[in-house]
Amino acid sequence: MARIKGALATRKRRNKTLKLAKGYWGGKSRLFKTAKEAVWKSGQYAYISRRLKKRDFRKLWIARINAACKMNGTNYSTFINGLKKANIGLNRKMLSEIAINDPAGFTALVEKAKAAL
Repeated sequence: MARIKGALATRKRRNKTLKLAKGYWGGKSRLFKTAKEAVWKSGQYAYISRRLKKRDFRKLWIARINAACKMNGTNYSTFINGLKKANIGLNRKMLSEIAINDPAGFTALVEKAKAAL
């Protein structure tokens, strides 16, 4: 039986990791061991950040809606409560877009929310 060596598979695996580490500074882009650690850690950061991004955008939308509400003489929590009672099912992303791009439309929404309370 012939002896099978893993050189090709090992080289492919290492090159794949080094390709992912391209652009990293110093030995992290050239040395396999440090590149492997850097790629693994960057994967962790990417995984965590995909979840944090959702939180950050929601915070941004709420801040924008709150600012627009205060310009119309109410606050965020009262506005959202009024929308729920008026059965207006807009999400926060759309509400913030309306607040930025269509202030008159947002004012109409605030009036409907106030009327529902």
